[in-house]
Amino acid sequence: MNKLVSFVIPCYNSSRTIEKVVEEISLTMKNAEGYEYEIVLVNDCSSDDTFEVIRKICEARKDVCGVNLARNFGQHAALMAGFHYVHGDIIVCMDDDGQTPAKEVTKLLDRMEEGFDVVYAKYAHKQHSAFRNFGSKINELMTRVMLNKPKELYISSYFAARRFIIDEMVKYTNPYPYVIGLALRTTKNIANVDVDHREREIGTSGYTFGKLMSLWFNGFTAFSIKPLRVATAIGAFVAMAGFIYGIYTVIRKLVDPNIIIGFSSLMSAIVFIGGMIMLMLGIIGEYIGRIYISLNNSPQYVIRESINEWK
Repeated sequence: MNKLVSFVIPCYNSSRTIEKVVEEISLTMKNAEGYEYEIVLVNDCSSDDTFEVIRKICEARKDVCGVNLARNFGQHAALMAGFHYVHGDIIVCMDDDGQTPAKEVTKLLDRMEEGFDVVYAKYAHKQHSAFRNFGSKINELMTRVMLNKPKELYISSYFAARRFIIDEMVKYTNPYPYVIGLALRTTKNIANVDVDHREREIGTSGYTFGKLMSLWFNGFTAFSIKPLRVATAIGAFVAMAGFIYGIYTVIRKLVDPNIIIGFSSLMSAIVFIGGMIMLMLGIIGEYIGRIYISLNNSPQYVIRESINEWK
């Protein structure tokens, strides 16, 4: 019996590329023995006519489902929305710009056959911009430190996961989803496979600095309390340093009563300690704010319309 592979592709301003991506998936899967496939395209409130292109694809093909979000919720929320429409034994997530080559999906599927729960594509030579590569390095560091990701594991937006992993992910209904964190907390049976990475032929990345910052905050505030522990450790260190400096000042005064304790050093200490306090309060406030938003039942995503719905 053939296994069903569900492709979930979040789309943002990809009206000029998404048709090629769908066609490449079709050509690849026709030659993949033992597999059938379906495709879920999630439009993350694009500013161009992406959903109209998706509508045209869905009208021509019944194996493609189109989902239109009411506003821009971000790539990970779009993935979560798409997960609710899949039926596959294996779910494959990839980008909408063609940089993650669908023709190499069989590499991920073959690696899955070795018994892994999740397989991430690993790029020897990434073709992203310098800004995106910098963001990826920061994301790599963040996931390793905050989410206990193994150092040798490479994380990318092109991955395959077994159905039970996705079923566990969709149980997370709070806003600010972070798919990588959901995968890492669900299983440790994760592997990599080498995949080519293409240069972007059309358009530019939809990730801005603000969106990358938001993504990083989602990761460590939703799935880790290490920032709070770091804040506690830094607070203890600063307090200890202040106490030691106070003893040092008293001893200096006792040894030399004529010495003048500098105003500038006092102000430096106050500014430093004040800055650290504000930083720690900001981190705590970020956690509290997200708890508040979650308690208010802020939606993870809102679907305006779906086409060829299989639910």
